[in-house]
Amino acid sequence: MVSFAPSRSATFRALARWVTARHPRVWDGAIAVVCFVATVAERGAISDRRPVVLVCALVSALPIVWRRRAPFTVALVCGLGAVGVIAAHGEVNWPYGQLVATYTVAASSPVAARAVILAATAAGIVFNQQAYDKDPGSILYTGGVFATAFALGIGARAHRDRIALLEERALRHAEERAAAAARERESIARDMHDILAHSISLIAVQAEAGPLLTHRTPDRAARCFDTISETAHDALAQLRNTLGVLRAGPPPDLVGIPALAERARETGLAVAVAEHGTPVEVGPEVAAAAYRVVQESLTNAVRHADAEAVTVELGWSPAGLRVEIADDGRGVNTVRFGNGLTGMRERVVACGGGFHAGTPAGGTGFVVTAAFPIRGHR
Repeated sequence: MVSFAPSRSATFRALARWVTARHPRVWDGAIAVVCFVATVAERGAISDRRPVVLVCALVSALPIVWRRRAPFTVALVCGLGAVGVIAAHGEVNWPYGQLVATYTVAASSPVAARAVILAATAAGIVFNQQAYDKDPGSILYTGGVFATAFALGIGARAHRDRIALLEERALRHAEERAAAAARERESIARDMHDILAHSISLIAVQAEAGPLLTHRTPDRAARCFDTISETAHDALAQLRNTLGVLRAGPPPDLVGIPALAERARETGLAVAVAEHGTPVEVGPEVAAAAYRVVQESLTNAVRHADAEAVTVELGWSPAGLRVEIADDGRGVNTVRFGNGLTGMRERVVACGGGFHAGTPAGGTGFVVTAAFPIRGHR
């Protein structure tokens, strides 16, 4: 029968980790007691009860309680206590407290402190072994034990640093993901604003004009309602693409600008589209941004400017694409610098371009200008 109960060793390790995390001073106090007993005891009994030996053994073990706060000082004091035990006892005893202190210095002290403790420990080993134990092999054995304690401390330090590095990297990646998600939300919000503002404005204008034209010019009224239907379907398609429901749909680009102008003409706005220079291929970000700038500018002309005519110009040059939308409306006094213009500016700047909107020098109308650099000509 297989037992799933945890073993005693696993339970002890779990308890040790809990005590170390919650009560480190208690854990270090227990280590100090064990080191003291192991230093003065032999086969379960205290081998030398002289006060000087006990005091030196206490000095070599008790500072372990403060090893996390001052590892370098604790190592020095423990080393002096260990030398005192060996000198008073007359033979080599294992300085267990000094082993723990050496491990702690290697695990948590800077390079200079580690070098000093390492040199002092080596000198103490050579002195004590030469003074009380003439066997050269014991020097190598004792040095190997201390070197092992030092290496374990270095390994624990490297493990802790690696964990800290991984945690920092995970935090940085989480921040980058959060920033990317925020940028994506802002982009979706701008797209939805442009789509809805443009489409609803055209639909509202056509819906208001439709009943008036029904009796006067039925053919034009029918075109109004056809425009409402087309605009609504186009808005739904763009919303689906923006929200990711239909990912197969292409993003808006410069090819769709004539269709924007045609829908705006159905509202009674005279829209002229002109293109100068030799068109070159631009990235999808630039194409989408230029489309949205034209779309939002036409929306503002319909909703706010009380304009009668709008000119859309696309100017190509070796350095980039210049998009200018000019209307003959009431200008900056009635066009609010709200989310629409802010969204246009953010789109253009994100592509590395420049944006300007305002009343021209003549003092009438409103002009929106967006300059997009072509890759390789910034």
